[in-house]
Amino acid sequence: MLDNEPTLNKIEDYNNNESDEKRTIVKLVVLGLILVSIIYGIIKFSFNDVEEYVGTPANPGINTSRTN
Repeated sequence: MLDNEPTLNKIEDYNNNESDEKRTIVKLVVLGLILVSIIYGIIKFSFNDVEEYVGTPANPGINTSRTN
């Protein structure tokens, strides 16, 4: 039987053998994703104001502004 399947020991990134360049890239990708999510969260919560009045003078409705 041929032994063509890779084993974990043959993989260059197994058992803490990855290069410093690969570690740095992974860290930068994780930090980048965290920064993007923080920026997205700030933008989402900053522009999430709804100040609409639902109704007419004859039929008063609901004031949806947060400063009641």
